[in-house]
Amino acid sequence: MIPINLGYGLKLELNQKLMMTPELRQAIAILQLSALELSEMIEQEVLENPVLEIAEKQSDEPEAEMDEPRREKEQLDDYLNWDDYFNQGMDKKSEYMVADEKTTVEKFVNSNVSLHEHLEFQLHLAVRDEATKIVGNYLIGCIDENGYLCGTLSEAASNLGVKEEIVLEVLELIQTFDPLGVGARDLQECLLIQYQQKGIYDHLVADIISNHLPDVAAGRYKAIAEKLACKPQDVQQAVDVIRTLDPKPGRAFGGEQCSYIIADMSVERVNGKYVITVNDTSIPQLTINPYYRRVAMGADSESKKFIEGRLNSAVWLIKSIEQRRRTLYNVMEAIIELQQDFFDKGPKFLRPLVMKKVAEKIEVHESTVSRAIANKYVDTPHGLVSLRSFFSTAVHNSEGGQDVSATKVKQKIKELIVAEDSSDPYSDQTLSEILCQHGMKISRRTVAIYREEQGIASSAKRKRY
Repeated sequence: MIPINLGYGLKLELNQKLMMTPELRQAIAILQLSALELSEMIEQEVLENPVLEIAEKQSDEPEAEMDEPRREKEQLDDYLNWDDYFNQGMDKKSEYMVADEKTTVEKFVNSNVSLHEHLEFQLHLAVRDEATKIVGNYLIGCIDENGYLCGTLSEAASNLGVKEEIVLEVLELIQTFDPLGVGARDLQECLLIQYQQKGIYDHLVADIISNHLPDVAAGRYKAIAEKLACKPQDVQQAVDVIRTLDPKPGRAFGGEQCSYIIADMSVERVNGKYVITVNDTSIPQLTINPYYRRVAMGADSESKKFIEGRLNSAVWLIKSIEQRRRTLYNVMEAIIELQQDFFDKGPKFLRPLVMKKVAEKIEVHESTVSRAIANKYVDTPHGLVSLRSFFSTAVHNSEGGQDVSATKVKQKIKELIVAEDSSDPYSDQTLSEILCQHGMKISRRTVAIYREEQGIASSAKRKRY
């Protein structure tokens, strides 16, 4: 704030403020969207803005005709004087390759049939009596997403107006359905149902399930062996059998999760160089209907103002999408240069990297890089990788060499544990000392955190007798 004295007791104060326009907010939001989210957003914009149209892809037409929508867009830019927008970051020339449908990576992960539908279908095949079906459908409705029965048999009997013995009989029938263990009232019953239906017939396994599950969870195999008058090796073998049973039999059905992942970019090695492909085949190509431009020429002032507002919005959207494409390409180009060893040799050679370094390289703000990598994936020669995984903190190298990434430390911890003597597994302190010998100075507490992040049990639970 700068005060200016105008004399006569008058003062003028100049104050600078950064205003974020709706258009700028939209551009920032578009940068954060994944390819699938952007496609859905474009379809919604086309419904709301009559000026926008989705261009039809006609690969058989001559090149001159293919460039017509681009020519119309450039003419419209001149008409609306939009040349001053998006000048920053648009000066550099980037090469883009349009990905074909083969570069789209999809991973199917869930079933289309819900657990309730699966159980109701089996009930329909197993039961003819309508009264029994009513009880069965009620109980199936009380089964949660993990496959467990919620509520008590007495409550079900009271609500249905039948005897509790009838409800128990129908529940025992449901407990024979697929998946094994469904309809159980607790973990112990779930495991015992699977134990019986799989025909294991090992009394030690049944005894441990019935009486010693808390000790199993804590890894107290010696204590269990003393109580059951057997060897710790026998207990561990029985626990290995128990671990083959599913504690949540219903989780294979339904669930609100993303069905697939679409890679936003692909990186391929061609003639010794890495080629970046922006995968935008799933994103509708937008164009502007020239009819509204002609209408605006002869319309009254109010109609002209409305149409130009829609045209401005449409042009901004198209440029925001193009800017997103350029930013993604530039960020990926910088990542390849800074993580060259990863692309050449694999994940073990991932180096520490912060977003600020990429931001400085492509001359944008650090927050722009953060938004660009959000929810984005790239298909690399080493598999499908999240863009965010290229950024990791550094771990000090005790040998005076280059610092290593936290990802590399985690991989080294996993390798050491896989190769350890299972009868005498490494403690977190021992792992910390071994890592220090390899030039990775890391505390015991940090080792424990990295181990738990990878779902690896403690040394007491990894021990084999």
